[in-house]
Amino acid sequence: MESLKVKDYMNVRPVTFSESMSLSVALDKLLTAKQIGGPVVNEFKQVVGFISEQDMLHRLLHVGYHCQDSHTVKDCMHSNVLTVTGEDSIIELAQIMTGQKPKIYPVVDNGQLQGVITRRDVLTAISNQIGDSFKHPL
Repeated sequence: MESLKVKDYMNVRPVTFSESMSLSVALDKLLTAKQIGGPVVNEFKQVVGFISEQDMLHRLLHVGYHCQDSHTVKDCMHSNVLTVTGEDSIIELAQIMTGQKPKIYPVVDNGQLQGVITRRDVLTAISNQIGDSFKHPL
């Protein structure tokens, strides 16, 4: 199982955001993509932040209450982002994910976003490797 690599299971077309994007547009993108969060990238596809559903909640409640859409992604994103590379081991990432770490990681190679990988992607990789012996009959 050590040969399982992030690049083989990552989503290569994740939803991404820009710092200047309004929160209402970001929310629409997030809900349409059915992701729990996504990387914030600059014009060079470099990850400059991360925004999640949880990050948006407080700001969007305020926006809805006051009928204002003046907040941007930059206002509530996290700029200290944990990332992985495509060559990283799925098993090592799974071990990291067992703690209170993020549920979704941007995959960065050569300084640019290549995709994202989620806990579900990691579970899929492990399930595929284990095969039928892991699956229980109904």
